Amino acid sequence: MSTKEQLVDEILNRGIIVSILPDKEELRKKLLNEKLRFYIGADATFNSLHLSHAKNYLLLEDFRKLGHEVIVLFGDFTARIGDPSDKTSARQQLSREEVMKNTAEWLEQIKPLMNFTDPENPAQVKYNHDWLSKLTMEEVINLASNVTVQQMIERDMFQKRIKDEKPIFLHEFLYPIMQGYDSVAMEVDVEMCGTDQIFNALVGRTLLKKLKNKDKFVMAVNLMENPLTGELMSKSRGTGIFLNFSAEDMYGAIMSQPDEMIKVFLVNNTRMPLPEIDELLKTENPRDAKMRTAWEIVKMLKGEGAANHAQDDFVQKFQKREAPTDLLEISVGASEEILLNILKKCLPKKSGSDLRRLLDQGGVKIGEDARQEALEKITIPAEGLILKAGKKDWFKIVK
Repeated sequence: MSTKEQLVDEILNRGIIVSILPDKEELRKKLLNEKLRFYIGADATFNSLHLSHAKNYLLLEDFRKLGHEVIVLFGDFTARIGDPSDKTSARQQLSREEVMKNTAEWLEQIKPLMNFTDPENPAQVKYNHDWLSKLTMEEVINLASNVTVQQMIERDMFQKRIKDEKPIFLHEFLYPIMQGYDSVAMEVDVEMCGTDQIFNALVGRTLLKKLKNKDKFVMAVNLMENPLTGELMSKSRGTGIFLNFSAEDMYGAIMSQPDEMIKVFLVNNTRMPLPEIDELLKTENPRDAKMRTAWEIVKMLKGEGAANHAQDDFVQKFQKREAPTDLLEISVGASEEILLNILKKCLPKKSGSDLRRLLDQGGVKIGEDARQEALEKITIPAEGLILKAGKKDWFKIVK
């Protein structure tokens, strides 16, 4: 087996790709013998991507490194329609300004994952407003003639709405057609999508065949769910580990995930070989495997220096229980101050009742001692003192 065959098989069989339509083996042959045009699209309906999105761009980069053409498509037009996939009600429609602001932030977040500056074969960025906004009413009607109402209302989310007597808006029927037209406009060979987007991708396959007489493969990838609970990351629900987290917050968020997510992250969000992952998962303490996982992901997104710092910070805060070295310094302006007033300066966004609750729960420490009296007078020594509030907020209190 050639090196290229090994690389292709490693990508196809890593466990990220769920299905390839119409045929996996046919696509494998083309990957080995032709230069294909891939794309994945996403609607910028939120200001940050999460690790499940990162997995998609890493996979797209794998195909670019093999020499294939890859396109990152931002749905700056379709985002304003609102994808009905897996939704029990219509999405809130966004302004173009909101969408473009989100799109700019997304592009910055995925730059560490893909090479957009390669002199020979850079990853490309496209926006579907460039062609969808130019369609005439006649062209939209002609496109709509390729999809039946019966096909639309067979979708699970529409059936549920009908059962629950919730409205289905006409513009939601247009969404799969608009997304499908992306394939026509770019004349792609392969569309990558989540398993929740297969219907839309197949509409694109139909349109591309009818309008350009060209076949398209649909490559459906997983949604990185918890293998025990089935819980998904979601940008619309604000759940998940987001790419705009700081290195420290991202590292800590990964460490707080349940143990069953370790392999999910390693397979999808790193490029560690599968045998190495299996060996790592055999370690006696799952925490060690999770720390390696967090380090690898933060290194990929933020750089090795940031990953090292985030790991050191985590060890100091949560394993050694030591204060971090880069403490936020708070000046109280006196050699003695009431504890509640100190906390108000440290945590100005929290209400007085929140601070008292934190005290009552033993969440405030000065040195090694928990303090619970809100009106206790605290003496500030010349060198200052270290105060910890909650699980991760540390401060140096000075006069």
